[in-house]
Amino acid sequence: MISLEHVSKTYRMPEGQLEGVRDVSLHIPKGTIHGIIGVSGAGKSTLLRMVNLLERPDQGKVFVGEQEMTALSARQLRESRRSISMIFQQYNLVLNRTVSRNISMAMELAGVPKPERLARIEECLRFVGLEDKAQQYPSRLSGGQKQRVAIARALANGPKVLLCDEPTSALDPQTTADILEVLHHINRSYGVTILIVTHDMSVVKKICSRVSVMEQGQIVRTVAADELEAIGNA
Repeated sequence: MISLEHVSKTYRMPEGQLEGVRDVSLHIPKGTIHGIIGVSGAGKSTLLRMVNLLERPDQGKVFVGEQEMTALSARQLRESRRSISMIFQQYNLVLNRTVSRNISMAMELAGVPKPERLARIEECLRFVGLEDKAQQYPSRLSGGQKQRVAIARALANGPKVLLCDEPTSALDPQTTADILEVLHHINRSYGVTILIVTHDMSVVKKICSRVSVMEQGQIVRTVAADELEAIGNA
């Protein structure tokens, strides 16, 4: 479903070049939940953002399904990104839009008719358990509720792939468990392929089938989640 073939990314910094990702290859089968774990600065988020080309690799190829993302024109890339949604650590909600209008945004951009948008908003809010928050503004919500809204927004266009960049690191343990259960439910109910970046070993143990460990821009090992004990604090 997701294949990265020898991708690399280098940044030009005042002090010289910084290798964010170095010659990484990774295959994630359709319908699985795959974790990427590592310390801050290991290259996890850069690798994640290469999947939808928010970060374009300097070399290598990216495939999602049968499409080579790195070969698409700008118009084709915009179309392809509609099947790839993303959620973030800091939610990225629009503060002057209600919950309902935050979820509506991607559908508005895609030209979805209003009656269909309203039905989909209701469905997504019901899925994440926030039916009563449709007309609230983000400032009135808890951190866990904000992340649920972000997940509902990510589901609105019916994605095939969900990219999660540290989605629980700002949350308390119980709220983290609740959000992970929502993500697991998405995977089970819709067959969405999920790629989740985290620094927290317990997160990948909870929901991932496999996990890749990154160090200094490289994947140093990929193992089944039930083998995590063997890699200790790597």
